[in-house]
Amino acid sequence: MATSSVAESPLGIPRSRARQLVAASIGNVVEWYDWYAYAALTTYFSVQIFPKVADNPLVSLLAAWGVFAVGFFMRPLGGLLVGSFADRFGRKAAMTFTIVLMGAGSLLLAITPTYEAAGVLAPVIFTLGRLIQGLSVGGEFAAATTFLVESAGPGRRGLFSSFQYVSTTIGQLLALGLAAGLGGMLATADMNSWGWRIPFVIGAVLSLVGLWIRKGADETSHVAQEIQEGKTQRPGLFDFLRHYPKQAALIVGITVAGTVAYYTWTTFLPNYAQITVKFDKAESQLVGTISLVFFMILQPLLGMLSDRIGRRPMLITFGVAFTLLPVPLLGMLNDSFASLLLIQGLGMIFLGGFTAVSAAVNSELFPTHVRAAGAGFPYSLTVALFGGTAPLIGTAFTNAGNPGLFPWYMSALALISTLVYVFALKETKDQPLR
Repeated sequence: MATSSVAESPLGIPRSRARQLVAASIGNVVEWYDWYAYAALTTYFSVQIFPKVADNPLVSLLAAWGVFAVGFFMRPLGGLLVGSFADRFGRKAAMTFTIVLMGAGSLLLAITPTYEAAGVLAPVIFTLGRLIQGLSVGGEFAAATTFLVESAGPGRRGLFSSFQYVSTTIGQLLALGLAAGLGGMLATADMNSWGWRIPFVIGAVLSLVGLWIRKGADETSHVAQEIQEGKTQRPGLFDFLRHYPKQAALIVGITVAGTVAYYTWTTFLPNYAQITVKFDKAESQLVGTISLVFFMILQPLLGMLSDRIGRRPMLITFGVAFTLLPVPLLGMLNDSFASLLLIQGLGMIFLGGFTAVSAAVNSELFPTHVRAAGAGFPYSLTVALFGGTAPLIGTAFTNAGNPGLFPWYMSALALISTLVYVFALKETKDQPLR
């Protein structure tokens, strides 16, 4: 007979687990809204914060995307330090820390003076704010993904894993929607001068809301409790690497293709269309928004599918598709609305084979006492090297007059990951969390 303690939500998830899912996801929405506001506002603040070259408008944009990439290089440090903190003191404490840190970084971006007013100090302050955000989001992935997977019941880890990217996408949509709304309400001159600061201020305030929501979550790591009680020894900072080097290397191979595909298809593709085929800016943002909604809806469906058929088939399908498709798909790109929508939507169907299962696969490779650091550090390092640099590399290829090289670059990385999925990765869906 069902009781309130085991009552199920509409998805068939016990309500106690559903509360965990909501607490993690809402806080994650706030984190990723703050992170993606930068990408959504790049074309506005780049000429305010970075020096301009009159005959080449791409210079300040390149500088802005360069700082976007630099922020990613703090993510491995966040994954290592905050992941280790989460393994020692619990996932909940780590998630509380990351959301406070993200709010501080967003506030610093909002109050950065312009290059005209402060000279070189402006990009220095702006970069510092982005570095703080990078540290936060690296730690967020380490703590939140392990929290989600550990909160899932048997046969539900793929579904819970998928909500990492559901919440990430909601945060991105909020950032894009607010940027587009402000761009429509404010005159271009006002948006360029001060309007772009508003989303960063809102992000700082939302971080306080996320902090309050996360206070209601329950801790998922029994090992952290045992450490606090002196029953278990604290893991060392690099224990995951000393004892599980193969698993750490696997995460790098798993993630290479996924991260460059993800940041290209969800973040950079509208900008790529603007700078390669002169696609209308407002229309490209609309296409990006429609595609992201579609992508978000796919995540739990693909997560549940992975709980049935396994993680490897999903990843192999994704890898083969992104080995073969980027060159012909981006070669089809023209200035029509339908063209960009088709290309972005089709890519996102296959991309979901990676995003829906990434958190589950990474967490399933490590035991509890090193899971957050073990999953967080190699993942964040790979994202920094290949995901965060994707917009910069794509823009640089275009600036050099060779935009067609970028899809070949994506395909080469996808081939590397596909070989890992086929020859090195074992199925993990039926293995209990260690």
